[in-house]
Amino acid sequence: MNARAKTPAPGEAEPVSTPITAAAGPAPAAKKPGGRRRLLLMVSVPVLLAAVGGYFWLTGGRYIDTDNAYVQQPKVSISADVSGRIVSVAVTDNQMVKAGDVLFGIDPEPYRIALSQADAALAAARVNVEQLRVALSTASAKLTAAQQTLDIRQKEWDRKSSLQTQGLAAEASLDDVRLALQAAQSSVALEQQDVASATAALGGNPEIKTDDHPAVLAALAAQQNAARNLAKTTVIAPSDGIVSQVGSLNVGQFIATGSTIATLVETGNIWVEGNFKETQLGGLAAGMPAEITVDAFPGIKFKGHVDSIGAATGAEFALIPAQNATGNWVKVVQRIPVRVVVDDANSEPLRAGMSAVVSVDTKAEVAQAH
Repeated sequence: MNARAKTPAPGEAEPVSTPITAAAGPAPAAKKPGGRRRLLLMVSVPVLLAAVGGYFWLTGGRYIDTDNAYVQQPKVSISADVSGRIVSVAVTDNQMVKAGDVLFGIDPEPYRIALSQADAALAAARVNVEQLRVALSTASAKLTAAQQTLDIRQKEWDRKSSLQTQGLAAEASLDDVRLALQAAQSSVALEQQDVASATAALGGNPEIKTDDHPAVLAALAAQQNAARNLAKTTVIAPSDGIVSQVGSLNVGQFIATGSTIATLVETGNIWVEGNFKETQLGGLAAGMPAEITVDAFPGIKFKGHVDSIGAATGAEFALIPAQNATGNWVKVVQRIPVRVVVDDANSEPLRAGMSAVVSVDTKAEVAQAH
């Protein structure tokens, strides 16, 4: 049923008519709080992208880097110059040593005896030279006497010959004088040979110094060699570094001459061998500055410079070089070793074999290109 409106009875409330108000218009829109920030981002992001893009455009190709790099240090093989039995060991494995520090000692007694023998041989050689001087003086004196005798025999011969020519002496009286003259001449000739022999024994120089004589020089060289061998029984470090692989070096062990028994890694000379791709070599040159990071010391950057570029790839120096002339050959980018010297490596204990990353700055070539 539909409701029907009826007239209110007396005493009932009168219906209240509500005035119709005008329709309200749309409320003003509130400002969004992120508008200014959005505007700032819209302006700054393109500027930042442009700056980054410009930086990469300007520096594109300036830095050439490789992570195929390793720290290198000179490694000296320690060996003995003389053979013998070890009597003392003064170092332990991985010990830091200075140049001249004693590493180990070899029994010196056999070499001390050899030095004494060499000293005696040197003294005997010097005595022999003095004896040769005396022999030369004796031969010279005999030669002088023979020459004086020859002069007398020659005068006697001349006098007898003159008398015989004048008919005052018989021919037979000249025979004895002739024989005496010939004997004196022969004696002079023999004494001259003795003098020549004694002079030759003195090296052809009668005034030669004793220590300049060949026999003395030979004995002196033998004595110096014996002294050197005695000194070499004490093995010292050739340079500063860390000695390693000495675990098998024991007292009582016999070692032969030249056998390697330890290794010394020199800490004063450090470089990094970076294996750059052959396609990167066009922008590399000796003297370029480089930046080196080592995996063992993250966050630390070492300064260096390119020292030299390898003459060939590592495969070319292999015992059995790779043979690429095959039917199913696949081209592989080769790598060339580049020696990068570390300029400030004293601050951190770098060790040979550590992995490194090398970045070479080719700014000079980039500046020329632009």
